[in-house]
Parts: sequence; structure tokens; C-alpha cells
Amino acid sequence: MSRHTLQNRSESELLWYQRRSFLSGAAGWLAAGGFGAAQAQARSNIVELIGDARLNGERLRPEHTIQTGDDIATGPGSSLVFVVGNSSFRVRQNTRMAVERGPSLFSVSVLRLLAGGVVSVWGAGSRRQIVTPTLTAGIRGTGVYTEVLASQGGRSYFCNCYGEVEMESGNQRALSQASYHQAFWGEVQPVDGQALRAAPAINHGDEELEALARLVGQRTAWQIAGRKGVKDGMGYMDSRPGMTHPAAPPSR
Repeated sequence: MSRHTLQNRSESELLWYQRRSFLSGAAGWLAAGGFGAAQAQARSNIVELIGDARLNGERLRPEHTIQTGDDIATGPGSSLVFVVGNSSFRVRQNTRMAVERGPSLFSVSVLRLLAGGVVSVWGAGSRRQIVTPTLTAGIRGTGVYTEVLASQGGRSYFCNCYGEVEMESGNQRALSQASYHQAFWGEVQPVDGQALRAAPAINHGDEELEALARLVGQRTAWQIAGRKGVKDGMGYMDSRPGMTHPAAPPSR
């Protein structure tokens, strides 16, 4: 199991991929042909639902289908794993989010996270966005973890676990190109003049990304490479002199 650092999260929230209910749901999802088959057969795209969740204000049930344009909320101790198109999502407890419509009913253009946390893997496609109260991330194909920390006044956390992401917070922009966890804070108020700042890798594990990638027929960058880097938030497989984080303060 990969090492991970937690801030106001429990170990069990990161170990969902080991649950018998998820393993059974994932096996059934893959054996049944994934999202394309579910859409053709008008079956649910929910892989696992634990506890109380709401879809557009109504109680979410395992037989329901989540579509773009929907609002999703999970309660205490609840969680949700679902797939839309070629993208997969694991929603943590006490989360409020919306998936906004792209070119089609099952194409996500924006994931808007208002509270809580979500791990997501995005297949290749046109540019999409993840939006929180303090940052915007423009993505194509990637795996990421996003969290809005109520305990820190709504500060946002974003980790580009692998892939290329265009980051923006306030009037600051940065291009993130990561092979192994490049992390950012989106500050409520600039700190030392910076709204977008380098962050450590927290509150998510490699196996979470691997499990979600498998649901949509993908592999993570470290699975493809056959090795992992140092999980320090810098984003690189290998540490080399002179390498900096894209949100590092400008040299004086």
C-alpha cells in the first residue's frame, strides 16, 4: 500500500477500494461491459453507494443513474463511486458537487466542488474544468484529487496526480505537468502575494487512483512506468537539482 499523509481525514476514507462491496461492484461493472454497456442497457452507472447520498435533493439509490447537470451531496459516513462516459469519480463523505453538461448528456464539462473531497480519473477528451471556490483546473486526460477544506476557511486543495493541468487561482496561473502527484493550494486570500501555492501530497492514495482508472480501462502514469516517485507534492518521479514546483514563489 502506498504511503499517505492525512489532514482531517480518516484512514478508512482512503481504503474504500479494499471493501468487499466495492470489489464486487467493480467486478460486476467491468464484467458487464462498463459505461457503454450500462448506457445501452439503461442500467445504473453507480458502482458503489454507502450511506445516505442525495441526487438533486432526493435520496440517491443504487438503481439510479447520475447524469451531467445533476447535483450530488453525501452525508456523514457516506461515499459514492460512479462513472460518467470515460471518467470515474469517488465522492467522499460530507461533499457537495455538481457535474455540468458537456457536448452530450454523458460528457462532463465542469466538475464544480462546493464542499468536501472527490478523487477522479478523466479519460482523454476536450478540455474540461474542475472548479472550487478558490481555484480552477483545466484538464484533459488525468487523475486528480480535489478538496475544499471547511476547517481552513474554504481553502482548496488540488493534486494533479498525473497528466497535464492548467491551474488558476486569483490572477495567478501555472501549468502543471506531473508524473507523480503535483499539489497546489488555492488560497482564500493571497499569502505573500500568491493565491496559488505549492502544497504537500495529502488525503489520497495511489490505490484510489488505480481503482478508478481500472473502471474506465486506464492505467495511472506510475503503473505504466512500473515504478513510483517520491510523494512530496512536487510531481516528479525523480528528484533532480534545479527542479521547482510551478507554483513556487518567484526567485528574488
